[in-house]
Amino acid sequence: MIPSILPTYNRAPLSFVKGEGAWLIEADGRRFLDLGAGIAVNALGHAHPDLVAALTEQAGKLWHTSNLYQIPKQQELADRLVEATFADTVFFTNSGTESCELAIKMARKHFFDADQPERTDIIAFEGSFHGRSSAGIAAAGSEKMTKGFGPLLPGFKQVPWGDHDALHAAIDDNTAAILIEPVQGEGGIRPLPDQCLKGLRDLCDQRGILLILDEVQCGVGRTGRLFAHEWAGITPDIMMVAKGIGGGFPLGAVLATENAAAGMGAGTHGSTYGGNPLGCAVGCAVMDHVATPEFLAEVNRKAGFMRQRLEGLVAAHPDIFTDVRGLGLMLGLTCKVANTDVVKAGYDTLLVTVPAADNVIRMLPPLTITEGEIAEAVSRLDAAATTLETA
Repeated sequence: MIPSILPTYNRAPLSFVKGEGAWLIEADGRRFLDLGAGIAVNALGHAHPDLVAALTEQAGKLWHTSNLYQIPKQQELADRLVEATFADTVFFTNSGTESCELAIKMARKHFFDADQPERTDIIAFEGSFHGRSSAGIAAAGSEKMTKGFGPLLPGFKQVPWGDHDALHAAIDDNTAAILIEPVQGEGGIRPLPDQCLKGLRDLCDQRGILLILDEVQCGVGRTGRLFAHEWAGITPDIMMVAKGIGGGFPLGAVLATENAAAGMGAGTHGSTYGGNPLGCAVGCAVMDHVATPEFLAEVNRKAGFMRQRLEGLVAAHPDIFTDVRGLGLMLGLTCKVANTDVVKAGYDTLLVTVPAADNVIRMLPPLTITEGEIAEAVSRLDAAATTLETA
């Protein structure tokens, strides 16, 4: 008999009932150090007092009106994102998947309005993840996500990661946009080198193509900059955002230049819940922290400390780990044993990590994690590795 919750997840036998900063408390009282942060969502940790205050204050006033009316908190958050980024305009969604849908629609509408309706193709990359909507799985193209869900939405091409010749060969007169994550998350914590991101920007400019960046997982302070593309000194035309921007509240956004978004007039897109008063109140509170130089400097300092400790862990357990990869507090450990075994061994030491492709375990802690908690987390991972060595 099918369970009451559709069984699309292989869930760990853990039931967390409370969170405090970088800690999760299980129903039986055990305290777990959280290096997953809800898959890079809880940017300010669990139950951050400023987010709780913002949510409860707004909840006592107004939850939802719809986008048929002005929403002051939505306007405030949009203004702050425009001020802090390349963008001229923002549309709010509920998730990264919704942001992907709009980013693709926006790119195609741009060329339709430019009297180039044939330019509909989106080029994406092997190993990518852009959500599980029809457009998202068609963009990523992997058999794991697409098998059984055909016919796939047309207009997408995939090229191998890092294959410049294949990328150039894929571009033709029908190409509308290149879609890429500056750091692949689900794909195994693979950062795109700065020179490659700069090259992509130059290529798009030369060929009149829009550059869409998916910063759903790597954005909002995760890499030590407000958005990861800032490390390369470039800007996209369209950017997908979600996860950390709501600090745990379902919130996403599409940021765009005026040129890229010019075709999206009244009636071209909508969202019942997107940008509602509750979500945007929390989003403003998140920005109060992550958009400050002091906060980002701390993320970089802690990232350096964590990477150093993880390098030591790899050296101490060469039969378990191969290397450390990633950027900021978006780090991965490549494993020699099954990554799921490492994750499970971590549970036994009261540590939460997240598996990814390429046999990697992801560490995406709250950006507010302390140095002491990082040291404790690596100690627990060390104990997990030792257990696997003696198994």
